[in-house]
Amino acid sequence: MAYDIERYLNVRSAGGPSFGPDGQLAFSMDTTGVRQVWRLDGPREWPAQLSFHEESIGFASYSPTRDELAFGMDRGGNEKTQLFRLAGDGSEEVALTDDPESIHQWGGWSHDGERIAYTANRREEGSFDGYVQRRDEPGGAAELVFDGREKDWLTVAGWSPADDRLVFHEMHSNRDHDLYVCHLDSGDVTHLSADHDGEVRYGSVAWAPDGETLYVTSDHGRDTLALFELDPVTGALSVVEEGGEWNVSSVAVDADSGTMAVVRNVEGYSDLTLYDLDADGGRRELADPDLPEGVLMGLSVGPDGERVAAAVSAPTENTNVHVFDVESGASERWTDASTAGIPAETFREPDLVHYESVDGERIPAFLTLPEDEGPHPVIVDIHGGPESQRRPYFLALRQYFVANGYAVFEPNVRGSSGYGKRYMNLDDVEKRMDSVADVDRGVEWLTARDDVDPERIVAYGGSYGGFMVLAALTEYPERWAAGVDVVGIANFVTFLENTGEWRREHREAEYGSLEDDREFLEEISPINNIDSIRAPLLVLHGANDPRVPVGEAEQIAEEAAEHVPVEKLVFEDEGHGFSKLENRITAYRTVVEFLDEHV
Repeated sequence: MAYDIERYLNVRSAGGPSFGPDGQLAFSMDTTGVRQVWRLDGPREWPAQLSFHEESIGFASYSPTRDELAFGMDRGGNEKTQLFRLAGDGSEEVALTDDPESIHQWGGWSHDGERIAYTANRREEGSFDGYVQRRDEPGGAAELVFDGREKDWLTVAGWSPADDRLVFHEMHSNRDHDLYVCHLDSGDVTHLSADHDGEVRYGSVAWAPDGETLYVTSDHGRDTLALFELDPVTGALSVVEEGGEWNVSSVAVDADSGTMAVVRNVEGYSDLTLYDLDADGGRRELADPDLPEGVLMGLSVGPDGERVAAAVSAPTENTNVHVFDVESGASERWTDASTAGIPAETFREPDLVHYESVDGERIPAFLTLPEDEGPHPVIVDIHGGPESQRRPYFLALRQYFVANGYAVFEPNVRGSSGYGKRYMNLDDVEKRMDSVADVDRGVEWLTARDDVDPERIVAYGGSYGGFMVLAALTEYPERWAAGVDVVGIANFVTFLENTGEWRREHREAEYGSLEDDREFLEEISPINNIDSIRAPLLVLHGANDPRVPVGEAEQIAEEAAEHVPVEKLVFEDEGHGFSKLENRITAYRTVVEFLDEHV
């Protein structure tokens, strides 16, 4: 039986798990059409909805000591997140912050449940300060504990077990980070990474139970992320676990029990290892967790360290929360997010493939094929970032297209994360167009196959992936039957001039700066090569997008329409992407109709 696009977009997902002090589990789920906070007291029970808003919830975090949560929410996708406290039965909701013009980035509960930490750009739009606030002082009565005005993008990485210190993470760029320990009583700040040579990433941070050690994932002295012990006084690093060819992507530690969870990213697939930490810092590996083959997102260790919760997504399994027994490794799915009545056995598994680019670089990609032999039209779906990675998680849109005769090709072109910093840096500044060449070589690899129709290839992508679509259409116009640009960059100069002030320097480290690289940025901007486009173009955007302002959509649609068919659709109540089900249905039905007409 065939299902329309609306049915596929009604496939639900449940994620962001957070254990409460009595073993209850909070999570976010989009059953109402936007993500809200839900609660379970046991596996596969009927869940209780706790929040009721028209806007999507960004996160939910249970207090370690009370039956209450914190959650974050913005307005219309503007990313100016405000923080709220929510009773565990949903009966009371209190605004913890009241500054709608500022962004608040959640940093966690203190272990005694009395305080929260976060960073916010209240004083200057372009910088974030560190704050600590009591749970019972709503409305923004917060103590400034870390002056971030001379820092780049600053976030809280975690409370110490004694609640006397906070770790702060500073991101200069996606490849260059710093760590600091702030002593809350004295206000002293220790720069932990001051002596670490060169550009270094710190991907995940967790305090050891004794408070004398930090566990961090870092690529210090190597290409991929490894697990280190970091001295919070001296900053000295020592390797605990090598990542080898792949990244140790995240670490979580329960301060009370000593349960540690470590996740590796192996060619996009997640690998989970559980440990028990003893008083001397020794590690005992626990039973091998029964992990579905897919992607693990988020970790929450339950009371007494006996269970670990995570959201798990796989190509043929929509995202749900799984709970792992620490001693046995047994896995149990707690949530039951609906597949909208679409039989799971109809979902298609991608193949992990590799192809060679123009300079011999080996490019990984996922290729999902329909059941019949073809030849198939192909949607080349290019991820954003660019320091991101297309991974084997569930995508309803992928399954819709494959069920309707399209192959879907998802390349991780150079610049993608997950393959080491050498690969991630191969597209920086003057190397930008090498990644576009990777897309073209991928299409060449595809069209050499008997099951692909070379006359029906579609470029599709969002955010930076939207730039890649526009660049592919202008650089290699003969390749494409159509292009779909979702919240994409058309002009690097106007993008950098108009993006959120807190993001500009961070993005210039990747793309090049307006001061030093303006001529190059103009040269590679698709808007300045628009006459080369030959394929019909669909442009989708959110009016409130603070990352890639809507002007990018307006200028590319206006100029391309002078010589090719163009459709433009802007959502007034969305930002960088589409969070509301009604808008998603409108957007992707438009995509389907556009491709039906032109492909």
